[in-house]
Amino acid sequence: MIKQVVTNFLGTKFERDVRKIQPIVDQILAHEERLSDISEEQLQAQTEKFRAVIRKRTQALEDEITQLKETKKRTESALERERMALRIGQLERELQETTQELLDELLPEAYATVREACRRLLDREIVVRGHTTEWDMVPYDVQLIGGIVLHQGKIAEMATGEGKTLVATLPLYLNALPGRGAHLVTVNDYLARRDSEWMGTVFEYLGLTVGCIDATEPSTPERRAAYECDIAYGTNNEFGFDYLRDNMVHRLEDRVQRGHNYVIIDEVDSVLIDEARTPLIISGPVGREDNRRYAEYNAQVSSLARKQARIVSGLVAEAEELLEGAEGEDGNPEGLYEMGKKVLLAHRGMPKNKKLAKLLQEPGVRRMMQRVEADYMREKRLHELEEALLYSMDEKGHQVHLTDQGLDVLSPDDHEAFVVPDLSQVFHEIDKEESLSADEKRAKIAQAERAYAEKSEKIHIIHQLLKAYTLFERDTDYVVENGQVIIVDEFTGRKMPGRRWSDGLHQAVEAKETVTVRGETQTLATITIQNYFRMYEKLAGMTGTAETEESEFHEIYGLEVVVIPTNRPVRRIDLDDVIYKTKREKYAALLDEIERLHARGLPILVGTTSVDTSETVSRMLRRRGIRHNVLNAKYHEREAEIVAEAGRPGAVTIATNMAGRGTDIKLGPGVVKCRVCAIEEQQPSFGQLYEESDLGQLEAQGFACYDDPPCGLVILGTERHDSRRIDRQLRGRSGRQGDPGASRFFLSLEDDLMRLFMAERLAKIMDRLGADEGEVITHPLVTRAIERAQKRVEMMNFDARKRLLEYDDVMNQQREVVYDLRLFALEGGEDLKGEIWEMIRHAVLSRVDEYVPESRHEENWDLAGLKNRLLIDFFLHCPELPDENSLDAALTWSGRDGLVDYVVEKAHSTFQRKVEEFADQADRILSYIFLFTVDEKWKDHLYDLDQLKAGIYFRAWGQKDPLIEYKREAYDMFIDLMSDIQSTLADRLFKAQMMVPQPMRTAQVTRVSGPTLDTTDEGYAPGAAAVAARRGFAPTGVVASAEAGAITGVPLSTRTAVASGATRAERGSPLLTNRGEQSPTKPLSAGERVGRNDPCPCGSGLKYKKCHGRPGAPPL
Repeated sequence: MIKQVVTNFLGTKFERDVRKIQPIVDQILAHEERLSDISEEQLQAQTEKFRAVIRKRTQALEDEITQLKETKKRTESALERERMALRIGQLERELQETTQELLDELLPEAYATVREACRRLLDREIVVRGHTTEWDMVPYDVQLIGGIVLHQGKIAEMATGEGKTLVATLPLYLNALPGRGAHLVTVNDYLARRDSEWMGTVFEYLGLTVGCIDATEPSTPERRAAYECDIAYGTNNEFGFDYLRDNMVHRLEDRVQRGHNYVIIDEVDSVLIDEARTPLIISGPVGREDNRRYAEYNAQVSSLARKQARIVSGLVAEAEELLEGAEGEDGNPEGLYEMGKKVLLAHRGMPKNKKLAKLLQEPGVRRMMQRVEADYMREKRLHELEEALLYSMDEKGHQVHLTDQGLDVLSPDDHEAFVVPDLSQVFHEIDKEESLSADEKRAKIAQAERAYAEKSEKIHIIHQLLKAYTLFERDTDYVVENGQVIIVDEFTGRKMPGRRWSDGLHQAVEAKETVTVRGETQTLATITIQNYFRMYEKLAGMTGTAETEESEFHEIYGLEVVVIPTNRPVRRIDLDDVIYKTKREKYAALLDEIERLHARGLPILVGTTSVDTSETVSRMLRRRGIRHNVLNAKYHEREAEIVAEAGRPGAVTIATNMAGRGTDIKLGPGVVKCRVCAIEEQQPSFGQLYEESDLGQLEAQGFACYDDPPCGLVILGTERHDSRRIDRQLRGRSGRQGDPGASRFFLSLEDDLMRLFMAERLAKIMDRLGADEGEVITHPLVTRAIERAQKRVEMMNFDARKRLLEYDDVMNQQREVVYDLRLFALEGGEDLKGEIWEMIRHAVLSRVDEYVPESRHEENWDLAGLKNRLLIDFFLHCPELPDENSLDAALTWSGRDGLVDYVVEKAHSTFQRKVEEFADQADRILSYIFLFTVDEKWKDHLYDLDQLKAGIYFRAWGQKDPLIEYKREAYDMFIDLMSDIQSTLADRLFKAQMMVPQPMRTAQVTRVSGPTLDTTDEGYAPGAAAVAARRGFAPTGVVASAEAGAITGVPLSTRTAVASGATRAERGSPLLTNRGEQSPTKPLSAGERVGRNDPCPCGSGLKYKKCHGRPGAPPL
């Protein structure tokens, strides 16, 4: 009550926000009045004037930052470099603050300049996407408010048709003035290309450059040039993948992005919320090929699904008989309870069974099923009941579990086929067998590990196939085109070619649909949408539906939402939902309404949530002879044409999730009938189909716009989406720019939202209302229940996105460290040398700690072991260390500190000598060795993190928080990663040698110490070195000739191209992104070295490090 009184007195939060901005709008209008009198040349000179003001205030800071960076590159002292880095960071923050203050001061005049430029461009012909049109836009006052909100780093909620595209020009122009770049993110490449050309008219008129990254190929000079423009348009996928690619390059000049200064995200809810559950991933092929195993097990799982369908049909038939017998005069409580058990079993086995859905509409059936379920769950006996099934489904949790009976069907002759042994127990028993030799024990352990891997892999594949058959529906979750399974975006209804489900699920769906099963991939680089956009110094967004997600924007991104008032009053009427018991009744009523409105000549947009539903409605309309268009994932190519026709009189358009379509539906001539609209006057008077002069006589005839859909676009939804925001987006397609319109949703109790999240409550309501078949249900109880269900789903999805971000934050901290290391390598100079020396020092000290720990007395020092280890690992010769251990030898050192100083000094002198040997090629050689080492180890680390995350949730069974456990173990793994990088880098650097290049026909390479290499016209032939590499023994390194333009300082144990004339096929397969693009090709390996996480060549199916790569394992 108090809150309502305050709101009535002071206005809503959004109204107060707008009032605060109004004085700035007044300043803009005052500047515009002055600018209207200046010449065109003077107006165009405004840009340089603004930039001069910015330069004058920031030049000193920029010069100091540049000078410090140059000095830092030449400074050898690590302490001094660290001090300079801190100072640079401080100056950059000061520069950012100063720049923002300046932009705030310049805003009124800069916005007035843009608005005046738009006015002077009126009626000028421009070319957009090959079509000639006239410029006809000047920002309204409310659009100025939107532009101010975007500059402030907030989210502007603007209704459909309010000109968000034009609004963005104001803050983009202002924030591009400092010359550090301003980005605009769109949801698809068509909008990025269109808007960069369309709005580029204004920017180029004022002297700014505009680029579109989606109009260029990745990792090309053209892509870099697009980023160098003052303003860059592009899709969120391309911006994110360019960041990942930039952190995979081996030359600084191959990076395309130049920083993350300011970004506006169009349809910000679609990008930061809907897309946020799927991280951006660049992947490459894995070593193993298990594609055939999916096809091999597919027949078994398909047969299992058919048998389950027969079992469920039988259960439903038995339940119907029990229900019929229990409905006599005396009733039969026991029979009803038994019926509830049968229904529950059928629901757990196949929840979308049509006969089951019909049975659940009978009074009392659903409530009895829920009672039985509650009883069995309370007694923890639900698993006993489910043994009558082959598998049970949890549709809400998106899970499926095989029962013992199902396992017997899959493997009738071997009941142990799906029992995974306890390896620790097996190893213990093998170790206790005294009759076995050490080699025999190792062989048995390897055999046990192979059996474990084979069973685990088989269980995993069958489980994924089962999920494909039970939880993923064709034409709802995916479509099949040209022999490929293509995922359909659940929010936008768009196809997403190139995106694949992870963990073998996509291969399972491919096997189910009997198309070619493609190989699994391994992550090489990844980042979430959230963490990518949080890198920007200032982030803003605009959309028509952000208010319902305001708390998430604030909690995750620190973004405030401001609702911008519309330029004209909204005249759309949102009618109450109509609810039917079954889908059949709902579709019948929907088609009757479409037929009625179509006969009146009203344009109709039918919104569906899946491709399958849109095609079902389409078939029904064809039977009734109603012409219509379908816009879904299968007809995406005709989007512009279909949307252009959707506002014409009598047009019927069926669209799957109109969110993010980016194109307004404009009403055709004759759709709006009245000169004076009753809705606009906010009173239920009459105006439909009549002229203004006739209004007086219409009241008696009873044609009220509020009682029947008025003229304008009518939105008919076939079901509610899980998110209220998507429903608002669909409704928002009607009523743009003050047009009249209406919206209504047709629902049934069989809709997924109702069935999954409202079952118990609806069962009580339906029994209370007692609705007959075909009867419409409209009741406040049902309406509120729908809203509560949507809020529950929204909270579940928010928790999933938040959890994903919490896990990625762990990786993000590690990613920043690794990418900073790569930047050191790319920039070279003393920074790189200093970083490499610190790594070498840590690697050498770790060997000293291993053989001469601080806790051990001198007489127990293993100096001889240390000497040999340093020589073997790093080619580091320490002649002062003894060949044999003795107390006298240990006492020659002045304590452990003296020993440490000696070893570190030897390592440092060796490092300096290596740098001198490399001469003017030192930076290049050090950079390549560093980059390939970091990339190789980072890729393995990402794989290990994926495996850790996949199983970490089981820690909850032990009363442990999986996230805390993940953070702890991921930190330990990162420490191991850094140690591994340090040791491998020291090993490769100390063993690399610079020698005179020998002439070759294709590529000049230089042999170094280690096994020799035979070369042919194709590059490396499988000589002694390649054979050694295949057995896991990589040569020490190769330094290619700088004159030949080949790679310098690349060790053979890394996977990189060595033949400069190699074809695309010879260089290797292209890397894939999970959003439908190809990354630059990953080069082939020089030698076929087996990596730690690669499958062991022996064929066991285990990783090499757990098979023949284990210490003490027999050689291959």
